[in-house]
Amino acid sequence: MKNILIIGATGSLGETLRRKFANQDQYQLTLFSRGSNLLRVNENEQAMAASVFEDEKLNQAMQKQDIVFVALSGNLPEMIKPILKVMYDNKVKRIVFVSSIGIYNEIRGSGNISNNPILQPYRQTADIVEESGLDYTILRPAWFDNGSDTTCQISFKGETVTGHDVSRKAIIELVSTIIDQPERYLNQNIALFR
Repeated sequence: MKNILIIGATGSLGETLRRKFANQDQYQLTLFSRGSNLLRVNENEQAMAASVFEDEKLNQAMQKQDIVFVALSGNLPEMIKPILKVMYDNKVKRIVFVSSIGIYNEIRGSGNISNNPILQPYRQTADIVEESGLDYTILRPAWFDNGSDTTCQISFKGETVTGHDVSRKAIIELVSTIIDQPERYLNQNIALFR
């Protein structure tokens, strides 16, 4: 059985990941979000309503996890720090962190960090995760949509990205591959697009 902590469980990617693993006994999901108390949980889920700044609850959620999936918005550089600390404290090594396309000026046009300072916290947080010493995968999806496609193109850090959109299903399909095969995309920083 795989124990998966979803931080940001009520967001669009957290919800899509939940649906992917709903009622599958080989996966035990811990849903961590400020609004998790409003969720109707499946048999293989437990919900914890809390903020990442609530150390005791975050520590409780981190117990015995195999992998941590983080898809948040807000003050990301400050939010990732307690997550990484609690991962260290609990000897949880594997993290998948969702950042954003454009943080390395890898796309054509105005959607890059050089023209769009709103991306700066995503870049800072990606740097923090890369330097953490944990086993990470950083995902830099293009604009997500509700498309039905479950595959996407991938480019690695330093490569140009040619697409603009990606479906939530395709992102989560790749995340599920990483959950099942934790060595996939290990210590990689990848853009996802169609």
